[in-house]
Amino acid sequence: MITVISGSNRRGSEALHFARHYHTLISSLTAQPVHLLELDKIPHDWFHPAMYESDGQSESLVALQDKYILPAQKFFFVVPEYNGSFPGALKLFLDACSVREYKASFSGKKAAMAGIASGRAGNLRGLDHLTGILHHVGITVLPNPLPISSIEKLMDDAGNITDIGTLRVIEKQVSAFLAF
Repeated sequence: MITVISGSNRRGSEALHFARHYHTLISSLTAQPVHLLELDKIPHDWFHPAMYESDGQSESLVALQDKYILPAQKFFFVVPEYNGSFPGALKLFLDACSVREYKASFSGKKAAMAGIASGRAGNLRGLDHLTGILHHVGITVLPNPLPISSIEKLMDDAGNITDIGTLRVIEKQVSAFLAF
């Protein structure tokens, strides 16, 4: 199983548009089940001090981990730039999932990522930060993450990616991810 993670909990985020594109593309190229985890739609009843105790985790977090994290062999992260890094909501979610079934959640799994930003660097710094965290929890990360810059120029008003060059590099990255 593959889980595509939209790395922002902001409603209507650009990350979600890109994550949906990746989800559709990956699904069309593999027979494996591919799930899309939209952080903007998950309940946040698990954000409390007891979340770091296995018996203090909420049922909603356990259900998310059981559906999207534990059965996945690969993850694809779409990571927007927030304050020179990646969103805290994504870090918090990874932290919460590290309390219960730590090894089964992360160890020996694979990931790829794309950074998106309205600026020029495509969230390279955030991708580096996230790579370090994923390595720490035991996930092998596909080299050469894809930084996508000036995203507002690459999409139509409905959030569809229309730039041919961007679509080509995304397809190339997905092919490498599926072969990884």
